[in-house]
Amino acid sequence: MPGTTDPRDTSLPRKILTLIVPPGHRRERLDVFLTRFVENASRTKVQKLIESGGVSVDGLEVRKSNYVVSPGETIVCTLPRPEPPEIKPEKIPLNIVYEDSFLLVVNKPPGMVVHPAHGNYQGTLVNALMHHVRSLSSVRDSAEPGIVHRIDKDTSGLLLVAKTDAAHRFLSAQFAAHTIEREYWALVWGVFKPRAGVINLPLGRNVRDRKKIAVREEGKKARTHYETLTEYGFCSLVRLQLETGRTHQIRVHLAAKRHPVFGDPTYGGRRIMYGNVSASYKAFIDNLLKILPRQALHAKTLGFIHPATREKMVFDSTLPADMQMVLEKIKAYTRSAL
Repeated sequence: MPGTTDPRDTSLPRKILTLIVPPGHRRERLDVFLTRFVENASRTKVQKLIESGGVSVDGLEVRKSNYVVSPGETIVCTLPRPEPPEIKPEKIPLNIVYEDSFLLVVNKPPGMVVHPAHGNYQGTLVNALMHHVRSLSSVRDSAEPGIVHRIDKDTSGLLLVAKTDAAHRFLSAQFAAHTIEREYWALVWGVFKPRAGVINLPLGRNVRDRKKIAVREEGKKARTHYETLTEYGFCSLVRLQLETGRTHQIRVHLAAKRHPVFGDPTYGGRRIMYGNVSASYKAFIDNLLKILPRQALHAKTLGFIHPATREKMVFDSTLPADMQMVLEKIKAYTRSAL
């Protein structure tokens, strides 16, 4: 979010954000509305943006923060992008599965942010990579050197990192063509019927919370293939393959089918969805959630064509310790219930 900088200054890189006031939304002040919907915004900064002419409603510039928004109105904000802070190398241990002169495959632990961003400028995978590698590709934003694709902070698993710009472009083209092999394993609530299938639901930003993704008719195409590996009654271990790679795709698709990822704090995975209502069962689930304070989702397999050798490379990884521990407890609980 800008401060007193004039958003119309063309010498600065800008970001255009378009918001549509959803049907049925209550009438409220423009500054209040934007503070809730613009990421990392404070009300003071929003007010300064409005006063500087950085906001229009239905094509007309609005400079009054107390303007009352109504359902159906289109609000456009012109936000100058602040210069990203200097990224400093940090000596953070990395689980490197493979490395050569062109790329790395890293097994990211849960809890690690991939690249520096608001509120997370230290301790990220990029900080660790910059300490380990002399040079990384510069194709993406300067805050994301080497990063070909991302996984969420609390999702663990395999990530592909490019060292050269040529390698980055070659690998990115495979992601764009959906030829990258990506397999995730997740512990989910409930049992799928049928045991295997395809979830084909378009995804877009949640109109009530910009930090979330939702199934939206006008959203981007998103397809997730699923296959049940093991059923445990109240939950299942499933294999998932991405045909597209939308933000939070697996988590939102599974939640939309009433099988949210176990432990997911954002999409309903931390409340009991299936099982009995006994006190002992509730205590058992509470214990599992304490072991696993995140979504039980792991990027297990990654396959791609190497940018230099043109050979197919496939890498696999074991489930992280917290997921393994939860699965062992579920297996023991299931056996005792027989």
